[in-house]
Amino acid sequence: MAPVRRYFITGLLIWVPLGITVWVLDALIGAMDQTLLLLPEPWRPEVWLGFYLPGLGVLLTALVIFLTGLLAANLIGQRLLRFWEGLLNRIPVVKSIYGSVKQVSDTLLSGSGQAFRKVLLVRYPHPQAWSLAFQTNIPDEVAGRLEGDYVAVFIPTTPSPVNGFYFYVRRDETIEVDISVDTALKYIVSMGVVSAASKAANYPGD
Repeated sequence: MAPVRRYFITGLLIWVPLGITVWVLDALIGAMDQTLLLLPEPWRPEVWLGFYLPGLGVLLTALVIFLTGLLAANLIGQRLLRFWEGLLNRIPVVKSIYGSVKQVSDTLLSGSGQAFRKVLLVRYPHPQAWSLAFQTNIPDEVAGRLEGDYVAVFIPTTPSPVNGFYFYVRRDETIEVDISVDTALKYIVSMGVVSAASKAANYPGD
């Protein structure tokens, strides 16, 4: 039975990542294909092709994003953008949601932004434990209230790093880790499995 079990697990290790990848791509492409509904019905590809071809919405989405960026890069586009944002900021609930999401997206996607500056080890959830954390920005209003040298850290949860905790900790109580943010995210999402797998690949005889 041992070989049968080993072959079954090997098959799962091949098909599970492939299946999840295909499922995620299918969901993304399906969502982007919804942009085709913005076109007048006679212009939709399935009308003049005679059949539905998945993925064309990706091209339309990319084109819309590119043209939006092109428009926003000139003076007229910037005025329209300010008018649109001013309109959204007058709607009570929308103002809070849009403003928060825009600040996060500006930080993450801007080339000059520093979403996560360093990977740190901090003592969490108790003094005898260490957790991976990302150094982020500390507001001046908060820094002025703290005595000593503090840093702002975001401690993500496993396996969903989009959730977590935001703390201010003393700099001398952190340890800087010489790895990239992407590598740290892989460790967190995989619950350390990626790290163990890479070591096993480097030292197959151990």
